[in-house]
Amino acid sequence: MTLNSMKLEAEERQEGGDEMCRTIEVFSSTFAAKQCDCDCDFDFASPASVAKDDADGDCHAEDDPFIPPVNFAMVDNGIFRSGFPDSANFSFLQTLGLRSIIYLCPEPYPEANMEFLKSNGIKLFQFGIEGYKPFSDHILGSQNFYIMLEPFVNIPDDMIREALKVVLDVRNHPVLIHCKRGKHRTGCLVGCLRKFQSWCLTSVFDEYQRFAAAKARVSDQRFMELFDVSSLKHLCHCNSHVRGGNDRAY
Repeated sequence: MTLNSMKLEAEERQEGGDEMCRTIEVFSSTFAAKQCDCDCDFDFASPASVAKDDADGDCHAEDDPFIPPVNFAMVDNGIFRSGFPDSANFSFLQTLGLRSIIYLCPEPYPEANMEFLKSNGIKLFQFGIEGYKPFSDHILGSQNFYIMLEPFVNIPDDMIREALKVVLDVRNHPVLIHCKRGKHRTGCLVGCLRKFQSWCLTSVFDEYQRFAAAKARVSDQRFMELFDVSSLKHLCHCNSHVRGGNDRAY
């Protein structure tokens, strides 16, 4: 393969006849669950750009080119999380030296993001977990109160488990985990990783709630509580630094 050649490779993992993960690997030189994750007006085809205003109100993003995606944070050595990155975040992401991105939404990756992956040799693992906003019933008239009714949520255990295997494989590091806003789907995956790292549930839920804030969901926390990590124990020896985590099992 010459220095300037590019290769786009798409693979589909099948389990029980259902698509589990779509992997897109780019070289340069070289399931359906009803779970809400964000505001429904998010535009996949054209992610909202991030700008920095100076004192006169002009846009000068070039003054601070390293802008992290919304809800960006370090999870562990070589593991990061965030909301959906857009072109304003690409310079920042380049500083991470990413090898992989785990994308937890079913919608196609935007063209601009795909070009960024191509130019940086980043592999994309897509686990298409669908999201639906909970029902809101306006009641009590002028008092402007709301009842938030969570729908029945069947979070795909098998898909989360497969995504965890990608996270735990150090050959994929540094890796970025993201969905739309980096709250629910990303929060569930990170929460299950914390269970693998032997965190207590209080710490797992505290971390989840810090990112989900007012949109924290009981259904997400119930899923994390019941998630069984025993089938992943065989990965401990080859991922020892991930297994240790940040010692929050108190």
